[in-house]
Amino acid sequence: MEWLLGLLGGVIGGGIGGTKSPFGPAVSGGAGAIGGGITGAIIQAATGSGLDFGQILAQVGGGGVVGAVVAAVIGFVTKPKTSNIR
Repeated sequence: MEWLLGLLGGVIGGGIGGTKSPFGPAVSGGAGAIGGGITGAIIQAATGSGLDFGQILAQVGGGGVVGAVVAAVIGFVTKPKTSNIR
């Protein structure tokens, strides 16, 4: 259940991190949700169950950071290559 907080943080982080992506914030938010959900599950497994204030911050913060990174990487990889060599 706590991984949902990571998922929520991933959506927010992905939407913010992917604003300059060619796919826009909606697709970047989806990619961020995947990264945030996975990170949330890893944090939950590492720290055990229980939902206190520190756990909530770790889930949302970790999911947001990883979501932003995943969205930025996807935007960078799929960015069209242009050359101005003439």
